[in-house]
Amino acid sequence: MPTSILITGASSGLGEALARHYAQPRRHLFLSGRDGARLEAVAHACRDAGADTHTEVVDVTDRAAMAEWIARCDGVRALELVVANAGISAGTGLGGEDEEQTRAIFAVNLDGVLNTVLPAVAAMRPRRAGQIAIMSSLASFRGMPGAPAYCGSKAAVRVWGEGLRGELARDNIRVSVICPGFVKSRITARNTFPMPFLMDAHEAAAVMAKGLAADRGRISYPWPMALASWLTAALPDAVMDWVARRLPAKS
Repeated sequence: MPTSILITGASSGLGEALARHYAQPRRHLFLSGRDGARLEAVAHACRDAGADTHTEVVDVTDRAAMAEWIARCDGVRALELVVANAGISAGTGLGGEDEEQTRAIFAVNLDGVLNTVLPAVAAMRPRRAGQIAIMSSLASFRGMPGAPAYCGSKAAVRVWGEGLRGELARDNIRVSVICPGFVKSRITARNTFPMPFLMDAHEAAAVMAKGLAADRGRISYPWPMALASWLTAALPDAVMDWVARRLPAKS
């Protein structure tokens, strides 16, 4: 089990759930987020569980700030697991994602992942050890109307992570891509449509941690939604267009 773990987007949702899951004595947690109050609340809970916990309010889209923070954390304790979790979605309703939303989503979900993973790899490569986890989504398997930027950004990091896994294997750095379905969080709380197989965040954290411990290249869950996503990706365009027109929009 890793003893030195860095998690972005740790102030809520899956990031918070993972931080709480890993919080144990003799664990060093480095947590970041944009909401200082929520982040400190998570850190307090982790410290109560016995973990040595450090926090940083930092925007993952700030390349220089992220590189400096990750290098500083690695200097305190050599990072063994880095989870590029921070991500955003957008309520789009019937109007679609506008330009501002689209650019913000790609900046956080794609550039934010690059700004986390690349400095982490630079730190891990000289010692030929470490693990990277990239948070994608089951939404990455097919572009959906109402959330094309979200689907696209998650597809980009999934495919990049899958390729990176093979590339970094020679350096003994393990890479896993995580593809969750619907998980209770601040993002899904805004959804007014049915969410099949909605999971508790702490249950999801246990699934992710188990997959990371087993060095699985792709951690997709829950399996019924993962299967449905895979099948959706295989549908012909004409069929998918018919299905997509009948899907509910985010509000």
